This record gives sequence, structure tokens and C-alpha cells, in this order.
Amino acid sequence: MTETGTTAHTPSPRRPLHAPHSVVPAPPRQVRPAIPVRPGGTPAAKSSVLLRAEEFVRLTARILEQRRFAYHFLGAGNAGAEAVETALRAYRNEDEGYGHALDPGLRGPQSRPAHAVYALRVLDSIGRCGGQRVERLGRYLTAASAADGALPAFLPGRHPFGSAQGELLTTGPVVGLLHRNDVWHAWLFRATDFCWQAIECLEAPSPHEVQAAVTFLDSVPDRPRAQAAADRLGRLVREQRLAVLDPQQLDAYPVAAGCAPGAHHFPHDYAKVPESLARGWFTDDEIARSLDFLAADQQQDGGWPLLPSGPGGPPTERRWSPGAVVERLERRPGLTIEALRTLRAYGRPIG
Repeated sequence: MTETGTTAHTPSPRRPLHAPHSVVPAPPRQVRPAIPVRPGGTPAAKSSVLLRAEEFVRLTARILEQRRFAYHFLGAGNAGAEAVETALRAYRNEDEGYGHALDPGLRGPQSRPAHAVYALRVLDSIGRCGGQRVERLGRYLTAASAADGALPAFLPGRHPFGSAQGELLTTGPVVGLLHRNDVWHAWLFRATDFCWQAIECLEAPSPHEVQAAVTFLDSVPDRPRAQAAADRLGRLVREQRLAVLDPQQLDAYPVAAGCAPGAHHFPHDYAKVPESLARGWFTDDEIARSLDFLAADQQQDGGWPLLPSGPGGPPTERRWSPGAVVERLERRPGLTIEALRTLRAYGRPIG
């Protein structure tokens, strides 16, 4: 969870999993054109990007990421989607949530909201975010929600940072991905209201809150309200310098509060595809520089780093858990897949 040019999209009727509800359909979405690919590079150089990444994934990735790579870049087709879903199913628990370090930063077998976000992104990316698999997950979302109807980052009593309050970080992506796939579930009512209120009250957002908000705003049915909220959020991103607009001057941009040292964010981190509302926050040149930086950040081993390496420098490793070494090994293949997907979405050559 390349489209270029301007397209019109009319959503299909939502598939109710419980009682049907009336939903305001989204109007046709205006898609900004992708940034033209800059000249340069031989066919051999272009193919080496994907070949190197494939070797990296083959040597380091979990089965899930190996199956995802085959689906997205090796033409695995419907059989490849089935293989991805089979690999994902191994992380599902009896409570219909996901655990077992599906998100590599969270160790242990317990179901956690962050794992549900990860699972939905995988299902969305292979076109299987719907049906009984989402109905089952809906039972977990309902049980894990706080009193405000939203998902906490960590469940109370199960984690030192557990909270009885919902958070945009976990709720926004889940709600956005379900709306994106035209799925309606009873859990979505209050969760959608929560996201609207949380986004419209943001004054000093973290980059991760902005990313969660974008996932929500890109797919929520009320498109005029989403556009207005995105315009306001984009102004905050620029005013508060939450995006590095010139990667050649990386040191001139402060790392946002709460982020790991060296954890800069770039336009492509918010506008992962050209049709995202976040694309309108940046000029063509800013997006082009951001994509240039992303393409150049492929490491010698073929993968992308946990943190951007900067001009000529090694990546700074993020350490979120005691199993930092294991996390690093397991997270990088997923980041590599997403980097390639973003470059391809904007028409950049990857192989």
C-alpha cells in the first residue's frame, strides 16, 4: 500500500462488512503529473539498481519481504500476491491481530496496533485489503481501541509506554487504508471522526504524524475537507521545516523533535506517489531533488539505509529496541522495497 498525467477516478461502491451505510462518494481526484525523468544513465546503469536491490533482498530479507519483492518487481503476478499473503498470515495471532515482530521495531509475539498498520500496508500493496481478512482484523481493531474509538500506539498494561488514549500515528494509516480500499466497517465511524479532529488540531506535528495524516487524507471520502486540511498541513510542514528541501544542505535543516539523530525527512517521505495531496506542498524542483537524493542513497550492498546517509557520509543507525542489530537487518529490505516503489511511481528508472 506509474500513474502519471491526469486521471479521473470514481470510487466503486463500498463493500459493507456489517450493516450497509450511506457514504458520500469521493469526487474525481486531480492527479499531478509525475516529474519528468532527468536525462542521463545507460540502460546497464538503470538495470543495476534493481539487480543490486534484488541481490540485497535475496541475501538479507525475511520471507515476507522476499515475496513482496518478487510481486512488485519480478512479475510474480497473482501467484506472487498469494505468496505474500501466505507469508503475512504467519504473523497473525488468535485475537486476529498481528505480532511476532511483523514491524521489525517491535519485538515479541503480542498483537499490537503498529503491526496492524504494517499488515494493512502489505495487503493494500498487493490489492488484497478487503473481504474476510479485513473483517477479522476489524475485530482486533475494535478490541484494541481506546475509549475515544481510536488506536493507541501501545496498549495499556502491555508496554512501558502504554496509553489508554488513541493516537493519530496508528489510527490515521489504518483508517486511510480501509477507506482507500472502499471497505466500510463499524469501527471506522468513530475512528474517522477521531482522525479529523486530531489532524485539524495539529499545530506542531512530528514528521510521523504528518505521514499518518497524509495516508488518511489521501483516501477519506470527504475530498473538499481533505484538500483543505492538507493545504493547512502543508503550510505547517514548510513553516516548521519538517522537510529537507535542499539535500545538498542537509546540515542546515534541524531534525524534528522526537526523531532519532540524523532522521531527516524529505518531500518524497510525505508524497510517496505523485497523486498524493502532499505532492502539492512542493515544487517540481524540490521533488526532483528529493528523488535524486533517494536514488543516490542506495548503498553498496544494494539496499537503502535506515536513515539517509547524506552527501558522502555513512548512514546513522536508528536504535529503537534492544534487538537493534536484528531490527536493522529486518527493516532495511522493507525500506528498500518502498524506496524502489516511490522511484518507480515518479517514473524514475530502476530496471
